[in-house]
Amino acid sequence: MEGIGGDAASAASPVSQWGHDAWRLYQYYLDKTTPHAVYRWIGTLVIVAIYCLRVFYVQGFYIISYGLGIYLLNLLIGFLSPLVDPEIEVADGPLLPTKGSDEFKPFIRRLPEFKFWYSMTKAFCIAFVMTFFSVFDVPVFWPILLCYWIVLFVLTMRRQIAHMIKYRYIPFNIGKQKYGGKKPSSSGGGSRGD
Repeated sequence: MEGIGGDAASAASPVSQWGHDAWRLYQYYLDKTTPHAVYRWIGTLVIVAIYCLRVFYVQGFYIISYGLGIYLLNLLIGFLSPLVDPEIEVADGPLLPTKGSDEFKPFIRRLPEFKFWYSMTKAFCIAFVMTFFSVFDVPVFWPILLCYWIVLFVLTMRRQIAHMIKYRYIPFNIGKQKYGGKKPSSSGGGSRGD
């Protein structure tokens, strides 16, 4: 009896070890992509283009695209929202400044850029794989779904922009502001003839 349990444990051990090694290798390469934001987004745009070409070529899977669009809208809201929403919760940590005299507090996203990119890329890859199974090709009239998604997007973004205006925050890093100072006057010929 002991030999049977030992064989099962030894057979599962190499498989779990291989799975753990594969996950560590995947995480290693994922960590190496962290500082290369431009290349990550270019790769994601390539995946998005491949997915769009697949849906256009097959002329189906619109319900998957609609679900993907709703998920991406949810990710975008998390990306544009502050970690601590001043409307909902009061926290001990940094809050958004509400007056010009308030101390500057950095904008901390609810969903960081890397997680936004990773979730978006993973969602497009999963949706792409789903387009190979006919069970997900539910016949729908796609213009209705598109119109409904556009209305949902506009209403959600209007609410988000109103929230951004009300609490005066910009969720994008514009970089260090540059001040021009005094510009030289260009009246006259440039040199004085004294």
